[in-house]
Amino acid sequence: MDIQTRKLNLITYLAQLQDESLFEKIEEYILSKMEKEDHSDFVPFTMEELISRIEKSEDDFKNGRFKTQEDLENLSTNW
Repeated sequence: MDIQTRKLNLITYLAQLQDESLFEKIEEYILSKMEKEDHSDFVPFTMEELISRIEKSEDDFKNGRFKTQEDLENLSTNW
């Protein structure tokens, strides 16, 4: 069974769950995992890096190197 199917099965299970205490335990577990995620490897852009990225994005747009919302929606139908 692929992960997408497993996720959908879990969502279905949670949607039908009536046991408040079990739901709270699951919820606490998930929230505690989210809080413990390590983000120490994230380094913010310097002002120069940010400006450089903005300039490249503007150049890409002016030269037609971009995808429209419709393009992205069409791509996503094949996932």
